[in-house]
Amino acid sequence: MTAGAVTRVATDVGGTFTDLACFRSDPDRRKIEIFTANSDTTPPEFERGMLDLLDWANIDLARVDFLAHGTAVAINAITERNWAKVGLVATEGFRDTLEIGRGNRPDFFYLHYRKPRPFAPRSLRRELPGRMSNRGVETRPLDIAPLAGIVEGFRREAVEAIAICFLHSYANPDQELMAAAEVRRLWRDEPVNCSCDISRESREYERTNTTVLSGYVQPVAASNLKRLESGLAERGFSGSPYVTQSNRGIDSLDAASRRPVAMIESGPASGIWGAAELGKLIGDRNVLALDIGGTTAKCSLVESGRVKNITDYWVEKDRKSAGYPVTVPVVDLVETGNGGDSIAWVDGFQKLHVGPRSAGAVPGPAAYGRGGPNATTTDANLWLGRINRERFRRGVTAADMSAAEKALAEVGERLGIGVDAAARGIVRFANGNMVNALKLVSLNRGCDPRDFTQVAFGRGGGLHAFALARELGIRKVAVPANASGFSAWGMIMSDLRRDYVITRLADLEPGEAPGIKANMREIEDSARRQFATEGVAASDLAFSRFGTFRYRNQERSSEINLGAESISPERIPEIRERFQRAGEREYTYRLQAPVEMVGIHIVASAAVGLIEFRRHATTGSRASAGRKGMRPVDFAMEGVHDTDIYNVELIEAGMEFAGPAIIEDSSSAVVMRPGDKAAIDCYGNIEICAFH
Repeated sequence: MTAGAVTRVATDVGGTFTDLACFRSDPDRRKIEIFTANSDTTPPEFERGMLDLLDWANIDLARVDFLAHGTAVAINAITERNWAKVGLVATEGFRDTLEIGRGNRPDFFYLHYRKPRPFAPRSLRRELPGRMSNRGVETRPLDIAPLAGIVEGFRREAVEAIAICFLHSYANPDQELMAAAEVRRLWRDEPVNCSCDISRESREYERTNTTVLSGYVQPVAASNLKRLESGLAERGFSGSPYVTQSNRGIDSLDAASRRPVAMIESGPASGIWGAAELGKLIGDRNVLALDIGGTTAKCSLVESGRVKNITDYWVEKDRKSAGYPVTVPVVDLVETGNGGDSIAWVDGFQKLHVGPRSAGAVPGPAAYGRGGPNATTTDANLWLGRINRERFRRGVTAADMSAAEKALAEVGERLGIGVDAAARGIVRFANGNMVNALKLVSLNRGCDPRDFTQVAFGRGGGLHAFALARELGIRKVAVPANASGFSAWGMIMSDLRRDYVITRLADLEPGEAPGIKANMREIEDSARRQFATEGVAASDLAFSRFGTFRYRNQERSSEINLGAESISPERIPEIRERFQRAGEREYTYRLQAPVEMVGIHIVASAAVGLIEFRRHATTGSRASAGRKGMRPVDFAMEGVHDTDIYNVELIEAGMEFAGPAIIEDSSSAVVMRPGDKAAIDCYGNIEICAFH
């Protein structure tokens, strides 16, 4: 970082809460201050809650050097189904690609299955004559004459965004670019989304759906980001704010507005990146990241410090729906609808469920006292004494326990049990769902969770982390300082980053190495030109190179880190062996068969000033110095115990704790069950190294 006083700010707008993290240092870097704050999310004007939070935290934006913003605006627009009307222009004969989709039914025995409804209805899908081959050769010239009538029809239908996706444009985008130029000439008012600008991978359905989704959220996302930029400028911010992307990097507001689907998992990606960086700080590069927020719980596997991105991501995929594919780089994570505000309910067979429906920020859990009638995981944790009832929201508002009791009693009545048992059941059921999610990102990928450190964050991370670790046999858990705003903390640590993923079919043979190398050089040169237009010098860019490979004619593939060295004929055997090792670990077999390259993945990044955190000195103070009282807590499986309560603001490096205990602040708590032992490390994180 440059010399002088530094202030870096990040905000994460989630489905329920908006979090803020701020890093400040004096000119000599001797005094460093990190603090977090939070408030309720304010849909549909997501930026309002963020700006109000900045005001509430009394941050002088005129003195802020760096500001990053993560937002749920894109995913909420998709979930709520009430945004832009999208018109699609496709290759002649491929109008119904969205309707046909895939045959990947999640449950073959679910007799009432219905395919997900396309975001561009058939009445707004049009065709143009023209054709590219899968090798990028034009086999039929594009006829743009019908576009005038198509655009006029879109006008009559009040279309707000246009998506263009032609067959095999990932191999050659010329026809798409020609059509887009003509549409912009005919209709300058509405945004145009070309698939070649959003996804350069094969698979027509997935690429078409991604392009349509980008158009669907573009008007609301662009409007939101524009209002955000204006609000920041009015408050004195003169820099260039960044937006966090699903690939865990940050990008400019202008780039995010043009490609809003790339921020579909904006906040969660930052949290995973923060967990990876925290793991490096504490000497654990293999991490199981767990983010338990208000609406969902998300987890991801970090191996050797690397956060893996995938381009095979599906929105709204569950046991009854195939969901919607998104082929932009997204952090590889598993999400379950089991956040703090997930609603507990009982089905017709008297079986308890938790989630995926959420009480959200409004009305929120019953304990919010806003008229929410449903019991949630938060209500259950409050009832069991795990959360401070008197200092509930922001540490100043008492929980409405009568409303929580009523909601829990209704769940218990349907199950034929009391309030206490209902609360225990909700917490145990939520834990079970989270354990299953952690298994999906570890055991299902060929990794033993016992070989990883669990980093748990979000408001609910500390509440559930130790119980989940016991279940999976994880020997070390770290709950970061300022856990509730940890995703925002991850944004402060992020680089300016863009991922370039293209389909490139080639046999993995020495003779193909020059062609692969040329393709990579072409992508990197394009990235340099793109960043140069935004004031980023080529010398500031760093590139990471990956290749996706598979056995010839097979479906499953694996992405391999190709390192910094150039692709050469001599490296082909080494790359083949690395692919075979990766495939054997993930799919349990190795074949003596030809290997082919499927795609190239280039990551271009530029550091925007990373933070180096100082270690805290151990003072020798006992944990009792941070103790503020005792209360009875129900630990479900271990019964009710009188439990020591500690104030996180009073704990110091080197302190050791023994369960039963709760370490709490104004927005989160760490629950240590009887027999747990933990210590505060030199960075202020709460670590448990072994269960007793």
